[in-house]
Amino acid sequence: MSTPVLRSVHVHPVKAMRALALTEAEVQPWGLAGDRRWAVVDAAGKVVTQRRHPRMALATAEPLADGGIGLSAPGHPPLTVEVPHPSATVTMEIFDKYVEAVPASAAAAAWLSAYLESEVTLVHMDAPEHRRPVDPDYALPGETVSFADGYPLLVAATSSLDALNSLIAQGDHADEGPLPMNRFRPNLVIEGTAPWAEDDWTRLAVGEVTFRVARPCGRCVVTTTNQFTAERGKEPLRTLARHRKRDGRVIFGQNLVPEHTGTVRVGDAVKILD
Repeated sequence: MSTPVLRSVHVHPVKAMRALALTEAEVQPWGLAGDRRWAVVDAAGKVVTQRRHPRMALATAEPLADGGIGLSAPGHPPLTVEVPHPSATVTMEIFDKYVEAVPASAAAAAWLSAYLESEVTLVHMDAPEHRRPVDPDYALPGETVSFADGYPLLVAATSSLDALNSLIAQGDHADEGPLPMNRFRPNLVIEGTAPWAEDDWTRLAVGEVTFRVARPCGRCVVTTTNQFTAERGKEPLRTLARHRKRDGRVIFGQNLVPEHTGTVRVGDAVKILD
């Protein structure tokens, strides 16, 4: 087995939109810099993701130097969105929890509503250091998270994806495989480990940053969404349900909490500490 290394780094400036690949990223206490600091909410204030609107996979948010984002999507003109001033917040619901967020411009709401054909608003997390705590069952006091599903970072291993694709090839939806890693929307992708080795990790170091493994990542219908076409199939959920089920959830990848800040870079050595 070769020495594990960080193969790729990914951020999602707007939750549920297309992932962006980076060569390096700053690790902040609540996640990678620029990852999921924006989200889309519906008229009732509930977060909107690819679970409900798979076409979000085709929309891109490019980070701008001033902290804003540039939105683009098929058939729609690009739009620049500035960071909204936190003079007023709205209460949004994200996975049965309530979080204060700052609404972006009316132009951003109109652009997204036209694209998704549904009344929505774009919101920004202005103060991630205190807006949204990590699940206290898996966190230390004071740990927070951006608009990610529940934890600051998600790590996945290429060897485990290869093993999963081998299982898919033996199943009743073999024509859907092999699947790319972007189905799982990780922040960090590691190569050079044994398949499913991450099941036993509790701490690891990526370059200069150490992380605590919080829990395995339960997977949802988003993983069945082709991130290039927005079409849905049956895999990988069908195969994960047969081979990778734990505590009633199908799992792939591990959720991480950083133990300190720093920078991770593609090619960094990965050390399994515990």
